[in-house]
Amino acid sequence: MRTNRTTLPPEVLLEEYRKILAEDPRVQALPLVVSGSSMSPFLIHGRDTVWLSRLQRSVRRGDILLYQRANGAYVLHRVWKVCPDSYTMVGDAQQELEPGIRDHQIIAVVTAVERKGRKLTPGSFWWAFFEKIWIRVVPLRQPLHRLYSIAHRDRRN
Repeated sequence: MRTNRTTLPPEVLLEEYRKILAEDPRVQALPLVVSGSSMSPFLIHGRDTVWLSRLQRSVRRGDILLYQRANGAYVLHRVWKVCPDSYTMVGDAQQELEPGIRDHQIIAVVTAVERKGRKLTPGSFWWAFFEKIWIRVVPLRQPLHRLYSIAHRDRRN
């Protein structure tokens, strides 16, 4: 069976996703191929797919959210801190925190990931590692990422 693939500009696709998730209760999750490197090493550009769902509970530290910045850019980052009226976000590959994200900017929460061809859900080892451990080592990320890259490069040789 052949599957037709259509590529849409991100702003068009994500605006459609926003509408579908807000208006159609039959839709449980929508797939989105990861674009960009801000969530590596957990999510890799062009390789991994996230499953986006409407948010049906309170946001928690470690959640991966799709949100729209004030400048219109769509971003998929992890919650670093939950504040009374906003959230502070950070990509898994980043050290710079992004404060001030509000509820009306949130489009969806990631409820599953297809990573390296395998489906991961909350509670799996790598999900828990990035959600509970990696989120706590923001200042150490750059050297840890370098070590990971060196180790990964050595395995390929």
